[in-house]
Amino acid sequence: MKKKIIAYERLEQPVFEELQREYDIRLFHGIDPRNNREFLDFLQETEGVIGIRFPADSDMLDKAPNLKVVSNVSVGYNNLDIEELTKRGILATNTPGVLDDTVADMAMGLMLSTARRMPELDGYVKAGKWTGTLPNEWYGTDVHHKKLGIIGMGRIGTAIAQRAHFGFNMDILYHSRTPKPDAEERFGATYLGLDDLLAQSDFVCLITPLTEETRGLIGMREFQLMKPSAIFLNVSRGSTVVETDLIEALKNGEIAAAGLDVYIQEPVDPSNELLQMKNVVTLPHIGSSTFETELKMAELAAKNLLAGLNGEKPVTLINPEVWKG
Repeated sequence: MKKKIIAYERLEQPVFEELQREYDIRLFHGIDPRNNREFLDFLQETEGVIGIRFPADSDMLDKAPNLKVVSNVSVGYNNLDIEELTKRGILATNTPGVLDDTVADMAMGLMLSTARRMPELDGYVKAGKWTGTLPNEWYGTDVHHKKLGIIGMGRIGTAIAQRAHFGFNMDILYHSRTPKPDAEERFGATYLGLDDLLAQSDFVCLITPLTEETRGLIGMREFQLMKPSAIFLNVSRGSTVVETDLIEALKNGEIAAAGLDVYIQEPVDPSNELLQMKNVVTLPHIGSSTFETELKMAELAAKNLLAGLNGEKPVTLINPEVWKG
């Protein structure tokens, strides 16, 4: 009998088809996992889960007595209760590395489109309003030679710094848990405390993982430390920002604009005030959303999954203490 696998929410078709050759795999998309009977029945016999946003907490794991491995098709894993998974001897994996450049590309695009007001001006042209010289009230702001403050100088933060420094001659300021001598040598980056970074930066890019330490990291106090001309970019997780404070900061002119790829609630509520603000560029969490990168992530996640199912150590194991090899 084939081992059972759940593909949760999304899995690239070539990878799904490859797994389908050897396993009894079923895709569950857009369901309530707490109450969907078909899902819960299949979960009882499932040995592996692959996908995004699978809620691996104690309640869900109680319903999965045969589970051996949960393979996230993402870098972030705040959907996984790592302590609970570890206690039960279940391997947890993610897909770092393969999406760094793609997310960094998106972050730079978000910076440029916010600073130069590209979405607004796209609408301006398509609405037939471009009938002569562009009025100066539609002007944007320069990106080149400005100060970029990066909060979280991990792999993705480093890739953003590389593009900003060498491509746009930006001065790189950064804040992270520890100094990064390599970034300082390569980009002339300056390590600062969070308050100093916020006060000095023309652009602030948040790219930290979501942890208990970073939840609500940026709120009204932090927005008030920023320049009134500053542009804030969030490409981390929505909950790293106090969203109501961001809305008020934009309304009150504490900051000039924001570019967002993530939100407290996803998909974002249509009534969210951020969607009505002309000085906010909103993207639907597209950080890694290219054909090439999503496939690479799915392939790495499948490699992790198969390793866990076959008694081997997954390549990117989050909780190595579970590994008995």
